[in-house]
Amino acid sequence: MAAVNKKAGRASDTGLTMEDIARVAGVSTITVSRALRDSPLVTEKTREKVRRIAEEQGYRLNISARNLRMRRSYSIAVVVEMTPVKGRPMSDPYPLELLGGITQELTTAGYSVVLTSKQLLDTAPVQGADGMILLGQGSHGEAVRTLERTGLPLVVWGAPEAGATYIVVGSDNRKGGISVGQRFLEQGRKKLIFLGDVDHAEVKERCAGFIEALGKQATVHIIRPKAFTFEAGFDSISAVLKKSGHGFDGVFAASDLLAMGAIRALTESSLSVPDDVSVIGYDDTPGAASFVPPLTSVHQYLRDGGVLLAKKILGLVNGETVESEMLPTELVRRQT
Repeated sequence: MAAVNKKAGRASDTGLTMEDIARVAGVSTITVSRALRDSPLVTEKTREKVRRIAEEQGYRLNISARNLRMRRSYSIAVVVEMTPVKGRPMSDPYPLELLGGITQELTTAGYSVVLTSKQLLDTAPVQGADGMILLGQGSHGEAVRTLERTGLPLVVWGAPEAGATYIVVGSDNRKGGISVGQRFLEQGRKKLIFLGDVDHAEVKERCAGFIEALGKQATVHIIRPKAFTFEAGFDSISAVLKKSGHGFDGVFAASDLLAMGAIRALTESSLSVPDDVSVIGYDDTPGAASFVPPLTSVHQYLRDGGVLLAKKILGLVNGETVESEMLPTELVRRQT
């Protein structure tokens, strides 16, 4: 193979340029760039060819030089609003599935992911990011307001709020709540409990859809635990049973963990699920199907949501017009 003319380059530690590699490989410069970043837009055969030539010629991509030239860091900060607690660690499928979709899309586009919390926004990697993705709006939207003050492009996983100026990607929580209300009416349930903190925009929408579907055909008592954990569900329903006994026949929990805790409280009080009380969760986490009894739950397409979040933030970073977008939900009927 002919040697490459090692003229002064702008993107390599060795002095080579992508134009040099492209000339030897017989492809365009953008194809070389994509191949070196493992972009799926380039065939595996072409990627291997470009990488082989680059290796033989001693080419090493100088990321720092490229970023300085472009005035970009090629990184996106992903801020997880959810505070890890004993009953709901970061291994919870909710953030993991979103993060999987985000990482897949951003790395394909040549971006790195800076995972952080809102307590660490002043750190250099976060301040140097090209944009931010926020997973969860927080109680009363306080997490969003904190991130808006950074001035960086921002996309939020959550629910649209009146007057909001930021881009939102989320599930159609209202329709999710409607599907639960309709299911309870089909079962003839009339005295219902909604279990979840309605200070969170997503949960508020779930509750609103639930009540809308029920109309005047059933009553709803709202219980507002601050956590979304198994323990919070157990404690909340245990307290109701202790105070007023078995005065309800259905529970709609704002998360699967809350629903599972509620079921444990009911069964420990010698109540049958679903014969005495029906319980429906939200998220359709992997544990829902294997729980005893298998949990009926509203499915969210979280991985798809993560991909969409990444696409939206890349659009903003590139100066494109971007719109908020909601994903569908689906009630998965099991045995509760």
